[in-house]
Amino acid sequence: MSNTKLFLLIGTSLSFLPLIVNAQCVETTNCEALGYTETSCNGGKGIKCPFGNKWACLATASDFEQQFCTTYGFKYACSGTGYSGGAGKACNGKYVSCNCASGYKWNGTSCVKESCSSAYQYTCSGTGYTGGAGTACGGKYASCLCSSNYEWKNGSCQKKGISGAQGNLYYCEGKVVAVKTSGMDFYIAMRNLGQKNWYAGDQACKDYIFCGSIKGSLPTYKQLQTIYKNKDELNNLLSSNGGTKIIDSFSSRYWSSTVQGNDPYDPDHGNIDMYFGSPNGTSVPNSHPSYILPVF
Repeated sequence: MSNTKLFLLIGTSLSFLPLIVNAQCVETTNCEALGYTETSCNGGKGIKCPFGNKWACLATASDFEQQFCTTYGFKYACSGTGYSGGAGKACNGKYVSCNCASGYKWNGTSCVKESCSSAYQYTCSGTGYTGGAGTACGGKYASCLCSSNYEWKNGSCQKKGISGAQGNLYYCEGKVVAVKTSGMDFYIAMRNLGQKNWYAGDQACKDYIFCGSIKGSLPTYKQLQTIYKNKDELNNLLSSNGGTKIIDSFSSRYWSSTVQGNDPYDPDHGNIDMYFGSPNGTSVPNSHPSYILPVF
């Protein structure tokens, strides 16, 4: 508190002393009735009652400062467990309110430990985070804000998924959905669709969605030959990106879209399927079950 305020307050206190002195002219000799209420004064700074051992003490600057600060609400030390310091300016070493440590909140008179619901579980820090969304409870948030190229998904800030070709891999929202080798101009699916007759396999490929509007088809016989030629490299790409390897035993056969004859629906002229134990294709009835591998 400034010296000017203290001098004003002390001056006001001293102005009451004539009342005490003048009171000695009245008939009563009761010290307390005359304003002499203290048994002693700090440093002897006061006036002793002429009729007894009571004193009227002069208030010190620190007394006035303490009284002033208390009157205007400066009463919290803001120290101890749960406190991080005072809020705003101090008066006589105390504050009107306090700042609380993480996990504590100000209830109007003290910092108390917060009781948080299970939704407040994220610290919202680290790569991809810019902070918490909304208010915190116990130093944690119900959800987080993510930096550029990241999105809040499944309880964390995750890098936004890319879609499209990236070298020999084709992505859909960050997930690899197809692979190829450098010698191929088409992609194959990450796994076969099982064994089906040609009609069911053809429809399954048409219904197969790689990404967005990109749908599959049965490979041509020429494409099957290319897959066979590059199957070792393709299998490495498939296994390292969560796919299923091409079944390449001698008995494994894959349907193609290539027709042996003029009409794929003519039971006497089937489509060509191909043994993956050898690069040879054979024409078999379309009712025969062979593996289905969508391409695009």
